[in-house]
Amino acid sequence: MANCHRAVSDEILECILPYVQDPKDRATISVVCRRWYELDRLTRRHVTIALCYTTTPQRLYNRFPNIESLKLKGKPRAAMFNLIPEDWGGYVKPWVDVLETFTRLNSLHFRRMIVSDSDLEMIATLKGRTLQALKLDKCSGFSTDGLLHVTRSCKNMKTLFLEDSSVKETSGEWFHQLALNNTVLETLNFYMTFLEEIRVEDLELLARNCPLVSVKIGDTDLGELVNFFRSATTLQEFCGGSVSEGAEQYCNIIFPVQLTSVGLMYLGDAQAPILFPFAKLLRKLDLVYASLSCEGHCELIRRCPNLEVLETTDVIGDQGLEVVSSTCKTLKRLRIERGADEQGMGVEPGAVTQTGLIAVAQGCQYLEYVAVYVSDITNEALERIGTNLKYLNDFRLVLLDREDTITDLPLDKGVRALLTGCENMKRFAFYVRQGGLTDLGLSYIGQFSQNVRWMLLGYVGETDEGLLEFSRGCPSLQKLEIRACCFTERALAIAATRLASLRYMWVQGYRASQVGIVDLLEMARPYWNIEIIPGDQYDVNGDNDGQPVRVDYPSHIVAYYSLAGQRTDHPQTVYTLPAPEPEPRALEL
Repeated sequence: MANCHRAVSDEILECILPYVQDPKDRATISVVCRRWYELDRLTRRHVTIALCYTTTPQRLYNRFPNIESLKLKGKPRAAMFNLIPEDWGGYVKPWVDVLETFTRLNSLHFRRMIVSDSDLEMIATLKGRTLQALKLDKCSGFSTDGLLHVTRSCKNMKTLFLEDSSVKETSGEWFHQLALNNTVLETLNFYMTFLEEIRVEDLELLARNCPLVSVKIGDTDLGELVNFFRSATTLQEFCGGSVSEGAEQYCNIIFPVQLTSVGLMYLGDAQAPILFPFAKLLRKLDLVYASLSCEGHCELIRRCPNLEVLETTDVIGDQGLEVVSSTCKTLKRLRIERGADEQGMGVEPGAVTQTGLIAVAQGCQYLEYVAVYVSDITNEALERIGTNLKYLNDFRLVLLDREDTITDLPLDKGVRALLTGCENMKRFAFYVRQGGLTDLGLSYIGQFSQNVRWMLLGYVGETDEGLLEFSRGCPSLQKLEIRACCFTERALAIAATRLASLRYMWVQGYRASQVGIVDLLEMARPYWNIEIIPGDQYDVNGDNDGQPVRVDYPSHIVAYYSLAGQRTDHPQTVYTLPAPEPEPRALEL
C-alpha cells in the first residue's frame, strides 16, 4: 500500500509540477526526496541565473536538461551606472558554445553581458529554426552585423529585445531582413539603442505581416508612422517615436484601438493633446524622455484615470503627484527618475518631496512598486507609506544632493514604520546622505526586513556596529549592494557570514585598511568567491558617439556563491576556498 500511495503521489506531482513556476516553490519541492528532485530536474522549463559565474553550462545541463527558457545575468547592476570597468566580465560565449546541448531551448535572455557578433552568428546557426525569443538587455560588444545573422536565420522569433544595449551600427540591413523574413513577431524593442538606419517602410511591412503587440523604437518622427499605426491593428504598447513643435501635424494619426501603453520621446506641453482622445484607455504612461513641464504632467494625467503604471521624472513635482493621487486610484507602479536638469532635456527641473509622497500614499493605496528620487524627505512621509500602502513589495528611494539642508534627518523612525507596515516588502533600496540613517536606523532595517530578498543601501549607518546589528536580521536577504559606506572590511566580512541566506554582495567605497585583504578572508568559505577591484581610473562606454570616458572608481568588493570555482576570464584578484564534496544541493541555481 505504501508503494502504491507513493506512486500515486508521484503521478499527481508530475501533473502539478508544470503549473508550479515560482523558483522558490520549485526549490522547496526538490529537497523533499530524491524522486521529487528528479521530477523537478526533468520538468523545469525556465531558469534564471542571477550571476553567470555562479555555475557552469555543463552543471546547468546536468541539473535541468529540458529547459526551454534561460535568463542569464552578467555584470553587477552597478554596470548600468558606469560604476565598474567595462572589461570586468560577463561574457556570454561559454554559454552560447553549448546551446546545441539544450535541445528544447527556444528563449534566451542575456542581461548586462558582453555579446560578440560571433556569438550571435552561433545562436543563429544552432537555434535558427526554433528560437522564439532573443533578449539582449543592456548588453554590449556586438554590432548590426551580428543581428543580421539572427534576423536572416531566426524566422520564428516572437520577441526581439535590444533595449538600452550598446550596438555598433554598420547598416540597417538587419532590420530589413527581419521585416522580410518574419511573420510571427509580437514584441520588437530597440528603444534607447540610438540605431538610426531603420527604414519606416520596414516597420510598416512588419506591421502588415506580424501580430505586433509591443513595439519600442528610436526617435523616428511620429508623423512618419501614420501607415505603421494604421496597419498595426493588434498593437497594445508603443514607446519611442518623437514629436516636434505643434500638434496640428499629427492630427491625421489614428492610434490602434487596443493601445493602452504609450511613451513618446520629447513630448511637450504643446503636443500632449494628441494623447487626450484615448487617455482614458491608458494603463501605462512612460514620460521619462518626454519634455513636459509640471503643468503639462498635470493636464495629461488628469485625463488618465485608469493608469496602473506611471514612469516619469521629478519634473512632475509635488503638484503633479497630488494630481496622480486624486486621479489614478488604481495605480500599481510609480517610477520617478532624476530630473531633466541632469538629462539635458531642456525642461525646468522639478522637485519631489515628502509632500508629494504623502499625497500618493493617501490616494494610491494599491501601489506595489515605488521608485523615486526626492529632493527632501521626512519621517512622516515614510510612516504614511508604511501605514497606507499595504500592497507595497518594492520600495526604492534616492535622496538627491540638491538641497543643503534636509527637513528631517535622521530617518530612523520613518524607516522602521515603513518596514513594519509593508510586511510584503521583497526589494528595498535606501540611498540617502551622511546623517540620513544612524546605526539605530540600520539595525531597524535588519530587524524588520523579514521578507526582503534584495537590498541597496547608500550612505547609511555611522560605524561598524550599525552594520553588525543589521546583519543579525534580514533572514531572507539574498543580494546585498552597498555604496558609499563607512564600514571596514572586517565588518563587511562578519556581516556576510551572519546573513544566512546571502548569495551575493557588492560593495563600493568602503573604509579600506592596510590589512583589508586579511580581514576580508574572514568570510572565506567553500563555494564563496571574493573579488577585489582596486580603486583606479577606467574607460567606460561613452555617450552616443561611442567614445570611451575616463572615470575615477573607488575600490569594489564582489562576493558570491559559486559552483564554478575561481574565475579565469579577468585579471582581478579572486579569493576562494576549495569546495568539499558532495556539493550542497541548496546551491544549485
